[in-house]
Amino acid sequence: MRARRPNAAAWLCIAAGLLGYLLLPWYAIQDTSWWQALPGIFSEGEAANGLLQASRQGRPWLYAGLAGLGLAAVGALLRPGRAQGRWLLAGGALGALGLAAAGFTIGARGWSIAAFNTLFGELSVNQFGIGAGGFVAVAALILLAAFGLARLGFFRGDLFVSGAVVGCAVLLLLFIAWPVGKALAGAFFDEDGGWSLAAFAERIFTARIWGLGCIAGGTSCGVAWNTLLLALLTAAGTTFLGTLIALMAERGSRRWQGPLKVIALLPIITPPFVVGLGLILLFGRAGVVNQLLEAWFGIQPTRWFYGLPGILTAQLFAFTPIAFMIMRGVVQGIAPSLEEAALMLRADRWRTFRTVTLPLMKPGLANAFLVGFIESIADFGNPVVVGGQYSVLSTDIFFAIVGAQYDQGRAASLAWVLTLFALTVFALQRGLLGKQNYTTVSGKGDAGIPMPLPAGVRSMVYAIAFPWILFTVVVYLFAFTGGFVQTWGRDYTLTLNHFRTAFSLEWGQFGLVWAGTAWNSLWTTLKLAGISAPITAALGLLIAWLLARNEFKGQGVFEFAALLAFAIPGTVLGVSYILAFNVPPLELTGTGLIIVLCFMFRNLPVGVRAGTAAFKQIDRSLDEASLMLRGSTAQTLFKVVLPLLKPALVAALVYSFVRAMTTVSAVIFLVTAENELATTYIIGRVGNGDYGVALAYCTVLIVLMSLATALIQVLVGERRLGRRKAGTAAATVATPA
Repeated sequence: MRARRPNAAAWLCIAAGLLGYLLLPWYAIQDTSWWQALPGIFSEGEAANGLLQASRQGRPWLYAGLAGLGLAAVGALLRPGRAQGRWLLAGGALGALGLAAAGFTIGARGWSIAAFNTLFGELSVNQFGIGAGGFVAVAALILLAAFGLARLGFFRGDLFVSGAVVGCAVLLLLFIAWPVGKALAGAFFDEDGGWSLAAFAERIFTARIWGLGCIAGGTSCGVAWNTLLLALLTAAGTTFLGTLIALMAERGSRRWQGPLKVIALLPIITPPFVVGLGLILLFGRAGVVNQLLEAWFGIQPTRWFYGLPGILTAQLFAFTPIAFMIMRGVVQGIAPSLEEAALMLRADRWRTFRTVTLPLMKPGLANAFLVGFIESIADFGNPVVVGGQYSVLSTDIFFAIVGAQYDQGRAASLAWVLTLFALTVFALQRGLLGKQNYTTVSGKGDAGIPMPLPAGVRSMVYAIAFPWILFTVVVYLFAFTGGFVQTWGRDYTLTLNHFRTAFSLEWGQFGLVWAGTAWNSLWTTLKLAGISAPITAALGLLIAWLLARNEFKGQGVFEFAALLAFAIPGTVLGVSYILAFNVPPLELTGTGLIIVLCFMFRNLPVGVRAGTAAFKQIDRSLDEASLMLRGSTAQTLFKVVLPLLKPALVAALVYSFVRAMTTVSAVIFLVTAENELATTYIIGRVGNGDYGVALAYCTVLIVLMSLATALIQVLVGERRLGRRKAGTAAATVATPA
């Protein structure tokens, strides 16, 4: 099929580009969806197609795309080779770059750059944000340029790989690098709006950021050192706890595996302020623990929990499940035959675990540490709730933006420090792993039995993991109880009034009425999270595959760009999206699409890191065998590799969905009355002191996300590696513990 139709992909893209020009509205019309604008594509007006916009409505710059499609069509008539590649690259690049240049320089008021009015004169026409037609045409041109690169010998001549790399790079550039860069650039502008390196240096090199007063006998250190210390402790703690829970789930008693997996994931499906509230009810000045200490030992209640202890506890509680999901797939992927080989060579279990099992977990440990570190430095909710006087960069950035001062330059400078920290840990992680091989899943059969944990390791796992799980249960009991009592702290009478306020149903004149005040925000959140989660997971695993199975120039920059959204606090990301997408060529502010995009690229790094750790365990010979049997790259990816990535896919899907349901800081500036989210509704209730309704809503969210997590795991299924379970073995090799 591929030999008879070698240019089918190019012709398909050319046809799609023409479709975008002729049969779809070129521009986005405010308050009107693209399908509602379809009847007007052949008439003059805002809904006209691209060809009419160029020929009859005074926008000749749109001919650039048609010219690019024409050049690409000439190339598609040629046989595959370098000559064809030059035509495809020229056509795709000319069309895409021409349309992009026009989009960024011509806006709703004519020229977007004031100097162009002097150079070229004022424009008599303008243009709006790109619509369905423009998106399809530009996407087709970008793919044609990518196919041209492949025909010229890049990416081993593989059209799929070339299209994936170029397409993902454009997405990362457009929805991460550009908005974040636009926000970070504010650090280099002085109060008069002029470019100034001195202003940047003055903002960033201050005692407030880098001071070492706590070492010299002062009361506190700079906010950068506070953030770094907290992030290192959190990353180490979450990696350690996540690994122990993963070992318990995969190598411990089977009767604990089901309940353990559910309880371990509870913190990740919880709105962040619920965790903080539960911890305050336990450890706050009037919390249960302080009251018991006063009653039993006469210790006066203090605010000891607020500050570093409180933030660290909350972050360990919130981010350990992410490390668990990453490490569970890694532990599953360790080949039992390697452990059995060590046992047969008379190594005991402890030595086998130390010299075989643990080294094979290095990719997962490094990725879990990196994700935990970046999550910690970007976390906003926990430091605000339990931080006290312990300042961190994310909260300082928030108050710089929303406070009375509104100092965007200072916020951008602090964001630069966060980016520097993330880049440093990313570089250290890459240096640690280097080019070492961690393959444990190959094409060879492996029916070995996973080695039982050594006695010492097993004791440590149960001694630490079980109390942590119990701690999880206690905090959630407090969180659940708050929605079922009249007024927490004063009236503990059981009631369902809070649930009725939020989720009541009534029969009206025309049937069932969703009378509760929370229904609108719940349906909106479910819809947007349901759209973003599968796209986020698919894009994250695709990027992980590109990084793990392909080599190309700029790969390190490509990987860091995929992680950059995690290094930026959600508040800064939300503001950067407003700055970048409030004007043409992408007018998205106020729409549900901008929230979906924010969800996608905010949550993308977990899918990338989980997929990268899983790919490092899968032997390349599986890919090569499929290609040798004349399978295409796409067939190999979807039919051979993807079934072996089920743990990483579950991690990406679950994390993307539940974080979209519970995120606060990244979307607080993006929501509108039409697109109110569950978290903004809850924040509004908390602000009004209506904690009962807020906690009742949180309870409903926890139940819904638990069901969604279970559904995802059922639909995706477990990875089958053809290995026996320890309980099914007829006999095992007796080895000393």
